[in-house]
Amino acid sequence: MKVAVIQSSYVPWRGYFDIIDDVDLFVYYDDVQYTRNDWRNRNKIKTTNGTTWLTVSVKDVALSQKIFETELNYATKWNEVHIQQIHNWYKKAPFYALYFDELAELLTQKEQTISMLNKKLTGWLMQKLFINTKIMCSSEFKLEGTKTQRLVDLLTKVSATNYLSGPSARDYMDESFFRESGIGLEYKAYDYAAYPQIYGDFIGEVSVLDLLFNAGPDAREFMKSRTPSLVVL
Repeated sequence: MKVAVIQSSYVPWRGYFDIIDDVDLFVYYDDVQYTRNDWRNRNKIKTTNGTTWLTVSVKDVALSQKIFETELNYATKWNEVHIQQIHNWYKKAPFYALYFDELAELLTQKEQTISMLNKKLTGWLMQKLFINTKIMCSSEFKLEGTKTQRLVDLLTKVSATNYLSGPSARDYMDESFFRESGIGLEYKAYDYAAYPQIYGDFIGEVSVLDLLFNAGPDAREFMKSRTPSLVVL
């Protein structure tokens, strides 16, 4: 069974969903430290002036606070701002009407934590991208070890035979733990075709919302990497 383990992100980019689609089980790594001003609570959308951030407000956190413990701060009305920004910048996109009302309704509903929000929105986006991968959370398990050892412990507990990682992890991954455990290891290749996009030159490093609003039901054609994953074990 091929497994991927990644921290949740706010309306992630298409590579995130490509990884989910490539595995049998996707695990949110939600019992690790929350990092401020990271992909956990923000992402980019395209505008006439390049890109702009959509940032979710969270309550003040301690350095040791975990992702699944991090509560949202609705006093700033960030969700209303995001709904308006998405409307302003995508109302002229060809498939705006197909997705906007549902997305706005989801953002209107108030979740308690960033994990709950991200999982809800990612689940909705998976449906629109026709992804049926099974989902779990690392907080469901009592994990041992640190860094790579802890990850391999999680993979062992879910009976993984192969692990699919993002490419940047190779800089710090201790591959010896995978060799010792007999779990295969491969790194995802992020190589994507451009798709029709409003507002000038193509920008690929934005939320998958951009892909949906611009490509609609054909979004999956632009979601899959053109280069196979790098198998190392």
